[in-house]
Amino acid sequence: MADCVKLRPAGTYAGKQGFDYFEGIAKETVGAQGVCMHLLTIPPGARAKAHKHETHETAIYVISGTARMYWGERLEHVMDTKAGDMIYIPADVPHLPFNDGDTPAVAVIARTDPHEQESVVLLPALEALVPG
Repeated sequence: MADCVKLRPAGTYAGKQGFDYFEGIAKETVGAQGVCMHLLTIPPGARAKAHKHETHETAIYVISGTARMYWGERLEHVMDTKAGDMIYIPADVPHLPFNDGDTPAVAVIARTDPHEQESVVLLPALEALVPG
């Protein structure tokens, strides 16, 4: 029988996407087999690198603040998010989150990839398509 594990986010790691994430539930920390969950704080004015998660879905719950997410094959769609919103990003969908607000945006992020960074594919050719 596997053990249940409790974590309190403390340490951080630098993600390929350009943000620092609080260590959370993942293969590397608790031996997760099909999910990861992390806490992310996006400082005001910060933006991720354009990327997608190959073959893995993402679910996000915005705890506080606001952010904007560009998404689509050419990042042609825009979604404004705020505290209380839940966001679903299908596998292989290019996206780029950006905190254009005055306060940090804090969110819980869960993916169907137990290795948080394994399915991240950077898309530098899309970077110039997003203002800011």
